Amino acid sequence: MNAVLDKRPVPMKISNLQSGFQILSRLPLANSRQAALEINYFLDSLLQTPPQGEVYLQLLEQTRISLCFIEEELARCYINKALPLGDFEASTFHQVVATWLKAARAYSHCAQMLDSDSDVHAERLALILHRCIFYTGMVIIEHHRARQELPAGVWLNLHGYYASAEEWGIATLPVPDSLDSLGRSSHCTAAYISLLLAELASPYSLSIADISLVRRWVSNWSPLVGMHPAVADEPLPPFVVDLMQDCGLRASSECLQREHLRRLDTSRLVSQLNQVKRQLQQRIPPAQLGLGEDCTAAQCHRLLNRLYKPWCMLRAARRFRRHNASGTSKVSTGFSAMHYHISGKEFQQPEVASIYSRQEFESLFAFRHMLDPTQMLEVRQVQLGFGFDTWEVLDQCANGFRLLRSVVGKKVEPGQLLSICPHDGNSHLLAQVAWLMQEEGGSLIAGIAALPGKPQAVAARGLTYEPGRQDPYHRAFLLPAVPAIGSEQTLILPPGWYRPERLLEVYTENLMQVRLQRLVADGADFERVSFIVV
Repeated sequence: MNAVLDKRPVPMKISNLQSGFQILSRLPLANSRQAALEINYFLDSLLQTPPQGEVYLQLLEQTRISLCFIEEELARCYINKALPLGDFEASTFHQVVATWLKAARAYSHCAQMLDSDSDVHAERLALILHRCIFYTGMVIIEHHRARQELPAGVWLNLHGYYASAEEWGIATLPVPDSLDSLGRSSHCTAAYISLLLAELASPYSLSIADISLVRRWVSNWSPLVGMHPAVADEPLPPFVVDLMQDCGLRASSECLQREHLRRLDTSRLVSQLNQVKRQLQQRIPPAQLGLGEDCTAAQCHRLLNRLYKPWCMLRAARRFRRHNASGTSKVSTGFSAMHYHISGKEFQQPEVASIYSRQEFESLFAFRHMLDPTQMLEVRQVQLGFGFDTWEVLDQCANGFRLLRSVVGKKVEPGQLLSICPHDGNSHLLAQVAWLMQEEGGSLIAGIAALPGKPQAVAARGLTYEPGRQDPYHRAFLLPAVPAIGSEQTLILPPGWYRPERLLEVYTENLMQVRLQRLVADGADFERVSFIVV
């Protein structure tokens, strides 16, 4: 009989600080994957053969900086990646999440080993609950950064840790935080509120850079926010925390019982936001305001304006009413495919610049007997790789859609440009991915914001004044002005094309010269620019 051998190492017994510190000092931090294996082995050993309570706690505290460094290195594998995640990316994501949960479980286990008669028992419990909130919160943060659907129960766990701290009267008891770069202390309420504020920021619609800024700001400003039980005779704010529901803040209109409700007092945070916005307008650098050294004033001002209403507990009014819809929409991505579907034909150099690439020449020669310039052949569409992805429409409004894709298709990323043929139309619109999330089963759900106006597929090239040189034309799109909503005419160009006052030649039915004015919007793969005809 062949025996199946378990190749996992047998957990070792760590009975004192010296042996534990020696193991941690040998972690190969330059090799994040090996270090992750070893620190997981270390946590497993503590969980299975726990030392005396005080030793246990000190060893867990000693792991914090190394653990966060290792997990951040591994997270580079899956953050800022198009969805759905690849197998290796998904495997790394699940490994990181499992480690955060294991660290929270180790602290919870450690609490059972502590001497309850100790004079510092309250301080130890506050420290442990703060770490449980932090590590469970990192599970939420990783799902935001990887744009993955939150697993069931994670918010209930957080509510439970906070409710315990509140019940034992230690929710605001200061605890040291070795991860704070300024050496500041924290407490359970601040750690808990920082996660609620991060969830209010609509993280699935934020870039990774903006998510990092939000994390930094909520860490700095969460102590300004108060947490109070809901009082029977007082009106509730628009959003409250229900400690018995598996979600963050929720609409107070949905809450029938007040027993487990908590409301946030953000008045001091509002004052802070207003003060920072005024100082940015006075051209004080973001670094001097504690906003960060890796961000611009324009980025901070844009993000603060976006966060102001949700962080003030104000309900943002919808510009357009959303209503249910059903059907399937055809979606294409990439300039080449979008140009093909919007124009209804293959892109060719205008006759004013008959320059063909070798690939175009070979394609024209190989398929010269098949191509009919008056028809759009399905076989040619497939040959060019310009097929559609099919998305289900969940609901829509005047300027966008909420879509679901439950079948395999092209990868998608937030901010990406795409063309969409709606379920109730027969022509393609240009749109941008406003937010994106991968569900636990692998399906993608996305918010799509339509760009105003019916797009026209055009050709564009930069003007050159070198004698005898003519650059080839590239695919671009022209969006007409829509005065009803105050939208001016714009060009959709490949990324990197925009420079103020740059001159371009744009070929529609006729040739025109335009001067670029300002960058109206941009995304992962395009720039939308206003212009004037010269």
